[in-house]
Amino acid sequence: MLHVDLCDTGYGLLNYVTIMVNQDRVFSRDMSINNVLKYLENYLGEEMFAPFTTTGIGSLPFRDPEEAAVFSLQACDIPFWPQLPKLSFRELMVAQYSEGLPGVKIDEVKERVFIESVNQDELNRFYERISEDGDFPISREYARGFYAFVAELERTEKRFSCLKGQITGPLTFTLSIKMPDGRYLYFDDEMREVATMLLQRKAVWQIRELSRYAERVLIFVDEPILTAIGSSSYLGVEPEEVERLLRETVSAIRNNGAIAGIHSCGRADWGMLMRTGADIINFDAYDYFDNLMIYKEQLKEFFERGAYLAWGIVPTTEAIRDVEASSVKEMILKEFELLSEVISLEEIHKSSLLTPSCGAGSRTVEEARKVFSILKEIAGELKG
Repeated sequence: MLHVDLCDTGYGLLNYVTIMVNQDRVFSRDMSINNVLKYLENYLGEEMFAPFTTTGIGSLPFRDPEEAAVFSLQACDIPFWPQLPKLSFRELMVAQYSEGLPGVKIDEVKERVFIESVNQDELNRFYERISEDGDFPISREYARGFYAFVAELERTEKRFSCLKGQITGPLTFTLSIKMPDGRYLYFDDEMREVATMLLQRKAVWQIRELSRYAERVLIFVDEPILTAIGSSSYLGVEPEEVERLLRETVSAIRNNGAIAGIHSCGRADWGMLMRTGADIINFDAYDYFDNLMIYKEQLKEFFERGAYLAWGIVPTTEAIRDVEASSVKEMILKEFELLSEVISLEEIHKSSLLTPSCGAGSRTVEEARKVFSILKEIAGELKG
């Protein structure tokens, strides 16, 4: 069921927007009319994605940005801009999005991202830039793969049905950077909010850039650290706060007319992730399907609201060296069968995307090519 409340300012902005899709709520102040229309088009149009549509997570092992861009455009149904961690430390998932964070320093020799000091003037400049809806781009120095991808898009002169970008999630980001007193940034209330706003603006910038070349933009929020939440290393991280940060980040993506996904490549509280309002949940189906099955009842509700499950079925661990497409296909068919105890196979197929289990940046180029070759082969067979 869809319910929309709108209040128009008369200046092309909606100063109050509430969109309810079953139990899924999207809310924003000063949301542009165009972005409301984009969101409604995504929801009300044909199926958002065809069954077994493929995409990638983000990282690739190439050192040549142009080679990586060409590969991404050919490797899957929804091309993604490539993160290139072997090219530069600044292309790793925390450093890559740190540009613009007040007080941040990067030590490329020791491969550290940390807060050296923060003064109020720097914070005030950050808040002013936010209030003015200023851009927070990822510069070429931090994302050569992005700029090579855009250059290749320009060269092809093709308009895509969908392109994918990604940001590091607020939990992984704030629990990877330390303050001057040695605490993780997450545990400083103000800096946690600042970092989350920064990440959201990095997503918005990608949406604006990629929208020039595609009908729709998909943004994944990458949260590998979720598997460790609740462990002794992260005592004090409250589940309610985790959900709030992710829900607000998902809303920021959707409020700007894009499709929001969350990727986590280990065990996680999948029920909580489904409650964030994400359109897509991406999990490691190769190693952690049993963990997802704990939440099969919540998954049924997730599908009922039109959301998608992205199956990370091709391993990006050392297992890729020996795995074959036939064994991977056999595995996913068995997983479909187990899930069909509570959800029909027709619904599962209709609501399934396919991806690698995680980014392929730690693999060799040959192994990465194998990952996407198997992905394409399995998708082709499942699509019939």
